[in-house]
Amino acid sequence: MKKFSWKLCLAKVNVQHGVKTRARILLKAASGLQDKDIIEALDVSPSMVAKTRQRCVEEGIEVALKDHPRPGKTAKLTNKQATHVIAIACSDAPEGHEHWTLRLLADKVVALSYASSFSHEAIRQLLKKTY
Repeated sequence: MKKFSWKLCLAKVNVQHGVKTRARILLKAASGLQDKDIIEALDVSPSMVAKTRQRCVEEGIEVALKDHPRPGKTAKLTNKQATHVIAIACSDAPEGHEHWTLRLLADKVVALSYASSFSHEAIRQLLKKTY
């Protein structure tokens, strides 16, 4: 296992701000500072100091520095399915229509059995990411 380096962690420019802050909290804690002094020195919340210390003790330094995965809805479409829907949107419109509408595309997603339901707003957001 690679040896952990505080200096390397703090020196990286592209490291997230939260990672650097948690590293500084742990460095100050390791040097013997109390929570109130760390809070004052780094201008962080008491809960951030407490949670960072607790995670370090329970899960180790590497885990304590990283954010936990954030909750969120899983995507209804896979990347391959989304790409297919975008390709459909760029193709000729179905018979009787001049162009693809968001609602037509949403209906097409359901017709292709990609999802049991799909809103026109979700189609709008998908297409917005593309352009």
